[in-house]
Amino acid sequence: MTTNSQPSRPVDTSKAHPARVYDWLLGGKDNYPVDEAVGEMLPPEARDAARQNRQFMHRAAAWLATQGVDQFLDIGTGIPTEPNLHQIVQDIVPSAKVVYADNDPIVLRHAEALLISRPGGVTDYIQADVRDPEAIVQHARHVLEFDRPIALSLIALMHFITDEQDAHGIVRALVDTLPPGSYLILSHAASDLFPELAELVVAQYAKGGIQLAFRPRGEVERFFDGLDLVPPGLVTATDWFTSTPATEPEGSGIYAGVARIRP
Repeated sequence: MTTNSQPSRPVDTSKAHPARVYDWLLGGKDNYPVDEAVGEMLPPEARDAARQNRQFMHRAAAWLATQGVDQFLDIGTGIPTEPNLHQIVQDIVPSAKVVYADNDPIVLRHAEALLISRPGGVTDYIQADVRDPEAIVQHARHVLEFDRPIALSLIALMHFITDEQDAHGIVRALVDTLPPGSYLILSHAASDLFPELAELVVAQYAKGGIQLAFRPRGEVERFFDGLDLVPPGLVTATDWFTSTPATEPEGSGIYAGVARIRP
């Protein structure tokens, strides 16, 4: 079952949007010249990072589904690119429920057509900004059961939220609404793994009107304060495996981790 009653809002094509730039980096077609212009300015490693983020999400979501987690709240969804999170988890748990959220109206348009649940499960979508966590949670409560474990997915999102916007406080507010046994899945661009490359990416996004807040490992680890990181802990996106790692290791400028809320 797929639910959604939100009206579609106008798409602003006068300035770049992170979801559409990300779509361009993944090789998608659902973006505009202003988004492509930002993407063209970025180094080739930006495409690698987008792919690595996506692959980490696939592995983390699949692992959680095998652990019996059947409810997911995915914020910063982006333009649907198959396989989407609900496809990954519903292949393992057909009855899984997934609520997606993003602040770009173009995502809503595509979500209505592409984020279609299996018959036994549920998908839902809200157009909302992570900087308003209360609105997201209020909507999600209509679909997800907040007395059972929920996996909160924040993939390549929080580096678009500055310290002045209280990035760590936002994540804490979201995590505090989740019941014990829930999980946080988070990936975040690093400022300290490849510093010169990180500075270049931040500068090029800024030219397109998009502010970034890449963070060092210690500041990324703060998002998991009070939670229990599951093995292998907070590592680079390409090093996050729960079973057999890649045969050919690949460098990454992205930190990634999954952590459990203590009972």
